[in-house]
Amino acid sequence: MSQKTNYGNIDDRHRMTGREKTVRLAKMGMLVAISVVLVYFIHFPIFPAVAFLEYDPADIPILIGTFAFGPVAGVLLTIVTSVVQGVTVSAASGAYGIIMHIIATSVLVIVAGVIYKFNKTRKGAVIALICGTAAMAVVMIGANLIITPLFMGVPRSMVWDLMPFIVGFNAIKAGINSIVTFFLYKRISGFLHRTA
Repeated sequence: MSQKTNYGNIDDRHRMTGREKTVRLAKMGMLVAISVVLVYFIHFPIFPAVAFLEYDPADIPILIGTFAFGPVAGVLLTIVTSVVQGVTVSAASGAYGIIMHIIATSVLVIVAGVIYKFNKTRKGAVIALICGTAAMAVVMIGANLIITPLFMGVPRSMVWDLMPFIVGFNAIKAGINSIVTFFLYKRISGFLHRTA
């Protein structure tokens, strides 16, 4: 098993044993728990004019898990975290919140995870996180125009009027979480890849 020293990554393309799979699942479960706890303690509006758009750091553990275990694991982490968060600390947002979280974060981790998978360097991580952030902001324009009127019962024109805030919110949220991920990942990647 080889190790790249430039960004603290371990090549895990070998076939995992049952023990290694169990350890990985346990660590993914830990990342989900951390994500939910972070949302419980940290959530605040970015733009006072649209206070319902709240920043939270839930995507940081998910992004870290994506870099460590790949984009498929990132999507799984996203789904589980979104559901757990949506029925506990963010229950007020209901199914709408769960769906929007799954869409937004899945786009972020798929784009960032795929790019990083093929370029596991600091530069690759930066490019991956920038592209993931941009993709999330763009996709959420369409998601909000289609899904928000259905769940909130508001006209699409009202959602469109709020679009500058929505785009800014998603770009800032994903950007903050990406920056924190970049600085944290190297410090904990060794632990995440350790199988003993």
